[in-house]
Amino acid sequence: MDAVIENLPTFLEGFRNTLALLGIAGVGALLLGLIVAGLRISPVGSFRGFATVYTEIIRNTPLTLVLFFCAVLLPYLNYQPGYFTLAAIGLTVYTSPFIAEALRSGVNGVHVGQAEAARSIGLTFGQTLSFIVMPQAVRMVIPPLINVLIALTKNTSVAGAFFVFELFGAARKVTNVRGDEVLAILLAVAAFYLLITVSLGVIAARVEKKVAVLR
Repeated sequence: MDAVIENLPTFLEGFRNTLALLGIAGVGALLLGLIVAGLRISPVGSFRGFATVYTEIIRNTPLTLVLFFCAVLLPYLNYQPGYFTLAAIGLTVYTSPFIAEALRSGVNGVHVGQAEAARSIGLTFGQTLSFIVMPQAVRMVIPPLINVLIALTKNTSVAGAFFVFELFGAARKVTNVRGDEVLAILLAVAAFYLLITVSLGVIAARVEKKVAVLR
């Protein structure tokens, strides 16, 4: 454990970057996923078609390929905000269809009569979705959404292969110096990941309990 204690600042830097990736990509994926979910249930056929194609393509594309596109092709197109930002974009795009599908399953769980009642009093599709359907849908899918965010936490490790210094980047750096304590280093990284994922699980349980009371 000496290698972990001696290099704790390095691990903490990687941990902060992992949290930053999770926060930025998580919020971005939630917003983009909300838009995609709205398009998937839109009465406009072209919107539904676009959202369906987007969802199927991204969900069936490996994350490594998405990040490769962001890290290599976007700079080639003269968009060079830095590898951290490019990794956040890639993780946002990759995670958004999973968020969208979770939200869409929640929308399908809302009784159709509520949407019909909203339309009968003159609300538009957008108003019905924003004020009636989506708030109820989100309450139903808190556990799946948290599971997607937990998966996103683990997916941030792939960004380490694209010049982003996160937890695995920290582990790689420390291992190069203290190769005699590889096991302790990997256990430390696992502990940091568990700190995030267990915290998310606790938050999900509390939110779900509050939502159950509201329902």
